[in-house]
Amino acid sequence: MALKKKKTPISKDSSRKLITSIAPKSPISEQFRTIRTNIQYSSIDKEIRTIMISSSGPGEGKSTTAANLAVTFAQLGKKVLLVDADLRKPTVHHTFGLNNLFGFTTVLTKQRTLDKTVLETEEEDLYILTSGPIPPNPAELLSSKSMEQFIIEAKEQFDYVLFDTPPLLAVADPQIVANQCDGSVLVVYSERTEIDQAKKSKELLENAQSKLLGVVLNHKEVKNGDYYYYYGSK
Repeated sequence: MALKKKKTPISKDSSRKLITSIAPKSPISEQFRTIRTNIQYSSIDKEIRTIMISSSGPGEGKSTTAANLAVTFAQLGKKVLLVDADLRKPTVHHTFGLNNLFGFTTVLTKQRTLDKTVLETEEEDLYILTSGPIPPNPAELLSSKSMEQFIIEAKEQFDYVLFDTPPLLAVADPQIVANQCDGSVLVVYSERTEIDQAKKSKELLENAQSKLLGVVLNHKEVKNGDYYYYYGSK
């Protein structure tokens, strides 16, 4: 495929969010690699290649988790596509310092092809598909035939495809995406996400017939250091 060759450097402003790229040997980066490994071995019968990352509510770290997981998969030498499927409040283009003139919605509406829209980053093998222009009908667009075709095409061109979606309790979008992916990861924020919210999010994923791969407990401070990312099974 003919991918854009302009590499986008990861800015210093993103260093806190992209710890796996800026400081790959840090304890936090090691936790993200543990999450990656658990995802890889979470299914015996079916390889997990398309993954949705979401949370119960806003500000719980789903986008940061999605970006760092994408980096760790790329560091394996796998070709990875991170898709900003939050078509209401997209942030991936900010994290990677990218232009959002064209993106996911542009591809879904057949205005541009995937290979002409994805952007290469400074991280080898990591490609980004920003959200593109915010559409008036996100849920309808994500549940369209075009979305099904997009996933098929993306899997032909990439080893892993990660979707960063809106929070589960906010809109129906993440359930729609989860139903089309091989598995989902739920991010919860320590001492902020309420238990009932987490349970409701789990129920929504189950209703969407999504395989919950696990839960990332974000911002959990431990006694022997300021390390925040830990992985727990569902």
